[in-house]
Amino acid sequence: MSDDRMRGDKLLCEVFKSSRKEGLYLYVDKRQGLVDVSEPLLEQFGKPLPAMTLILTPDKTLGRAKAADIMAAIREKGYYLQMPPAKDDYLLDLYNMPTQARY
Repeated sequence: MSDDRMRGDKLLCEVFKSSRKEGLYLYVDKRQGLVDVSEPLLEQFGKPLPAMTLILTPDKTLGRAKAADIMAAIREKGYYLQMPPAKDDYLLDLYNMPTQARY
């Protein structure tokens, strides 16, 4: 992306959540929308559901990603894809283990 507006220290970002997979989010420049997101990715993502709009700055604190990394990905690719958090193996083991009564 060579747009001069993308070189500043602020970015108006729109976040979409996936209609298919919980915890999957797509961040894009609000002015560009989804035009830079490939069709195959959108097919896997499902219908993009608007989640929020926010102003990103490099020092902004986010829950699962650095704002500077999101901004860099949007500048380079036109989007940032946030994957769902990994499930801890021990939780999966507990789920698969039969329950035993203790006396």
